[in-house]
Amino acid sequence: MSGAQLAAEEPQPLAVHASELILVVVVFLILVGLIWKFVVPNFEKAYAERTSAIEGGMKEAKEAQEEAKAALEQYNAQLAEARHEAARIREEAREQGAQIVAEMREQAQSEAERITSTAHLQVEAEKSQALLQVRREVGTIATTLAERIVGESLEDETRQRRTVERFIEDLEGSDSGVSEGAR
Repeated sequence: MSGAQLAAEEPQPLAVHASELILVVVVFLILVGLIWKFVVPNFEKAYAERTSAIEGGMKEAKEAQEEAKAALEQYNAQLAEARHEAARIREEAREQGAQIVAEMREQAQSEAERITSTAHLQVEAEKSQALLQVRREVGTIATTLAERIVGESLEDETRQRRTVERFIEDLEGSDSGVSEGAR
């Protein structure tokens, strides 16, 4: 046997037999069919779930963002309203303070006027009382002096009163003359 024949009878490692090729193709097609029937639907289902979850999350995020924006606008509106209310309250407090100050000044002024008028009335009363007391003392002194000068008793009340009144009139007349001369 020659070398070429020996080589032809020996099995070729790379040679493909038709029966093996058909068996491999059939197994491959069964395997592809099983993958197509069981695995691909699960992948598509997972892909669809993941896509819907992502889209739902994006939708929820967008809704949350819109809610947050609405809440922020509401907060800003409430804050602006609170600032306006605070400014109004401050202005009312200023006005009330000014009104209270004006009322207190008015009360203080009326109290000062009342105290002043009371003091004037008291001074006038004390002046009248002092003047009456001075007249009595002058009358007593004048009566005593007249009794000594005349040498008779002026116990008669009417006579005594006339004498005192004349003396006081003379004193007042001389006081007016002195004060007019001093001017």
